[in-house]
Amino acid sequence: MSTAAETRVKPKNELPREVYLSLVDSLFGHFAAMLAGAICVTVAATLTAWKTQDPWLWACAAIVLAIGIARAIQMRRYEQDKPQTIAAAKRWEFHYAIGAVAYCGMLGIWCLIGIGLNDDQTVHLLCAIVTVANVVAGTSRVSGQPYIVLSTLLAACAPLALGLVLQNNPYYAAIGILISLFFLGLHRITAGLHETNLKAAIASHEIALLASRFDTALNNMPHGLCMCDGKGRITVANRRLTELLGIPRDLIAPDTTIGDLLQHCVTVGTLSERNAERVTTHLGQHMSGSGDADSTIETLGDRAFEFTVEVMENGGTVLIVEDITERKNAEAKISHMARFDAVTGLPNRSFFHDQLDNALRATRTLDSCAVLFIDLDQFKQVNDTLGHPVGDRLLTSVADRLRGIVSPTDTVARFGGDEFVVFRAGIADMDDPASLARRIVDELGTPYEIDHHQLIIGASIGIATNSRVGITADHLMKNADMALYRAKSDGRGTWHFFEWEMATKAESRRGLELDLRNAVAADGFELHYQPLLNMQTRRITTCEALLRWPHPERGMIPPGEFVPLAEEMGLIGTIGAWVLRQACIEATRWPAHVRVAVNLSPMQFRRGSVVEDVLGALAESGLPASRLEIEITESVLLQDTPATHAVLMQLHDAGVSISLDDFGTGYSSLSYLHRFPLQKVKIDRSFLRSSGVERSNKLLHGIARLSADLGMSVVVEGIETDEQLALVLAEPAITEAQGFLFSRPVPKRDIRALLSAATPYVRRVA
Repeated sequence: MSTAAETRVKPKNELPREVYLSLVDSLFGHFAAMLAGAICVTVAATLTAWKTQDPWLWACAAIVLAIGIARAIQMRRYEQDKPQTIAAAKRWEFHYAIGAVAYCGMLGIWCLIGIGLNDDQTVHLLCAIVTVANVVAGTSRVSGQPYIVLSTLLAACAPLALGLVLQNNPYYAAIGILISLFFLGLHRITAGLHETNLKAAIASHEIALLASRFDTALNNMPHGLCMCDGKGRITVANRRLTELLGIPRDLIAPDTTIGDLLQHCVTVGTLSERNAERVTTHLGQHMSGSGDADSTIETLGDRAFEFTVEVMENGGTVLIVEDITERKNAEAKISHMARFDAVTGLPNRSFFHDQLDNALRATRTLDSCAVLFIDLDQFKQVNDTLGHPVGDRLLTSVADRLRGIVSPTDTVARFGGDEFVVFRAGIADMDDPASLARRIVDELGTPYEIDHHQLIIGASIGIATNSRVGITADHLMKNADMALYRAKSDGRGTWHFFEWEMATKAESRRGLELDLRNAVAADGFELHYQPLLNMQTRRITTCEALLRWPHPERGMIPPGEFVPLAEEMGLIGTIGAWVLRQACIEATRWPAHVRVAVNLSPMQFRRGSVVEDVLGALAESGLPASRLEIEITESVLLQDTPATHAVLMQLHDAGVSISLDDFGTGYSSLSYLHRFPLQKVKIDRSFLRSSGVERSNKLLHGIARLSADLGMSVVVEGIETDEQLALVLAEPAITEAQGFLFSRPVPKRDIRALLSAATPYVRRVA
């Protein structure tokens, strides 16, 4: 049950718990002296009672004996149940104060009766001497509590002084005054003693607390530490030091030196003799000012310790021992991860480049060396269908096969993804890398068994040699990469040597890429327009917008050369949006019955912004949606039927016409004609080139009639001769025609002239 003293907030000026407990403990620490004093007083009181036969003195003797026994019992109980809190200690202090005051008060009453009410001088002398002696002895025990000293002095002094005064003897009165002054001086002395002892107790507590904190901090350090004096003797050593060095704690005695400590490490097998000598030498060098502060030592248990030495001003030293095993292992792991591929364990691109660079410098005096750049065929399908874990295990199997194919002097690396590279030095002729490439293609092309899946992939290889003096690693890798590109374009599953013409073409391509980016940024393109003629009215009803790039140095670059490049570079979306805007703006200047047709690339559909681009161009130009035709090829319909269907439906709902271009050149699935919202079918020119063949004529007429029956307009492309025109005119299902017979693609100023011509039949060759 808690008391108010236990739960109240401790004031700032209250003594520390340990100090206060020690003061209370000092009150109960003299059991033998207290018991001896009580016995002596009891005997003295009994003698005075026996000599005077005064019943009051007999009562005093009995009471003194009872109080003494009670205090003895109290002290024994205190020894068995020492307080641990300030509140409990205060209760014990209060009990002690009651007993001490009662005891001293009884001595005073004994003196009052023995001196003031009796005339026996022997009794007077015995009472005064015993009382003064007991009070002096008692105040020395309770000097730590001044209020108890004052209480006991008053309890004993006042009755004693009163007893002396009652004798009506001036000498007795003088003695009473002297005793009072003595007790007053005794109180002042004990007060000063209390202050001194209290300061000493507080200082001792603070020192002990500081020492405890220092010891706790020292023994909980993650590093081992020892301090030595100027003679090398260890004065302080923490527990972590003995744990790291594997030696018992008790081996570090007051006279133990650093040399003894290291010899113990050699004895228990922590350090080798050589490493112990290294540490000793390191300490000596550092103390002389000629050594480094840190030294790393490998232990016999595959641990790594770092010894750090600091010299103190008094000539001693501080030795700190740190276990850096985990740090070194982590550094080694990081270094390995920075140089090797995590999946296959092969060197990575950066490490291989360094090895290749060093090897090239070392092989300049040899005949030649070769780099084989390997790209896995069909690997992406494995990742996409079976997941990356299976793909990673397949890469590991490929790496194992490559290690088995190459010679021990070759270097194999993985460049990331499905790209590997092999370096071979000292080749005698070109048959050597060709033979190696052949073995790699054959071996990597055999089936793999991965997680119960039989996988078959292939490999394409580009080979480059240091056929020119001074070739660098970067150039060699670039040449091998260009040769790989050529091998893949040749149909995959083969290899190709680098040829210097490839570098020329690559340089030209890089220049073209840069010019293409600049043209996109500066709107450096033009639109030409080719008309579509209505077969009934013989007038232009639609103009197809065709992209042209007038290069400032190369002249007019054909679309077949730069459009695929723009698709690879990811620029076709920006270019396509520009074409839509310009075509719609130009169409607003034409007669209201003439539509404009714009081709869309499959890459634009993959970007997912076709609808936004089309609607944005219409809004910006103000062209009605009914005057815009979007021409798509079968490849658009093949790539993602649900998504493509959704886009085409949005355009159809907006009022834009959709035309299927080059029908008959691809899969030409008839399902496209009814599954997608198409309004026009453009039959490819290939049917007209073989117009003399009856089979082609039937196909042309059949496709035209089928499309017309499905409610779609039919256009025939590529009309260049009167014979071809006659064939088209013979089929009433064909509504429009397009070709050089009518007009080549012309700039916008010329298409305006054609549209405003009075001649209903347009036949111009620009």
